[in-house]
Amino acid sequence: MPNPVASPAGELPAASLLQLIWLASPALPVGGFSYSEGLEAAVEWGGISHEASAADWLSAQLQLSLARSDLPVIASAIAAWRAEDLARIRELNDWLLQTRETSEMRQQTEQMGKSLLEWLRNHEGADAAHIAACASLPPTYPVAFALAAAPTAASVRDCLLTYAFGWAENMMQAALKSVPLGQSAGQRLLARLSREIPPAVEAALVMPEAERQAFSPMLAILSARHETQYSRLFRS
Repeated sequence: MPNPVASPAGELPAASLLQLIWLASPALPVGGFSYSEGLEAAVEWGGISHEASAADWLSAQLQLSLARSDLPVIASAIAAWRAEDLARIRELNDWLLQTRETSEMRQQTEQMGKSLLEWLRNHEGADAAHIAACASLPPTYPVAFALAAAPTAASVRDCLLTYAFGWAENMMQAALKSVPLGQSAGQRLLARLSREIPPAVEAALVMPEAERQAFSPMLAILSARHETQYSRLFRS
């Protein structure tokens, strides 16, 4: 009798696929729902007032920020975790901390990184020694995500698609609350980001390390203003 959970040759094993779905879920207890990554401030000061402007903003954030910073770092970090290259992991983690342009951006990546690491401590998969090494950094969220994804049989490409889609879902929910938008508008926004994520991932996979960058001046300005915004729903 065939194994009901076996995968055809060349396909991602079911356990690895489910692990990626789990990591992309908004229900993952890392606190992603509490951050708007500057979108709330963009609604207040940046001219985001309807579906089209929210979609354009998030598309630009995907292309100019995520695809040039977090995604290339995650690709390198997955390879480093799989090779047990802890010096490389520290180098990548330090780069992320140094290039977070505001205090709330840095607090977000540190808080989510620590929360994901706590989840990994209570979850099968990651090596205990790797968890301890990650905890000593302290971890940023992209580096902790790479640690969670590395033990799977998934390709680096699939891991980056997972991370980017999880980001898109969180940002869509942030747009629903802060613009605000209706559910149908949110689904159209997510559909657009889903079309744009694969080429962004492909660009990240081939990006030379010397071209990796974190330079989004307007996002940084709005994030800094958000830190003292009088009335707000999100932590960033």
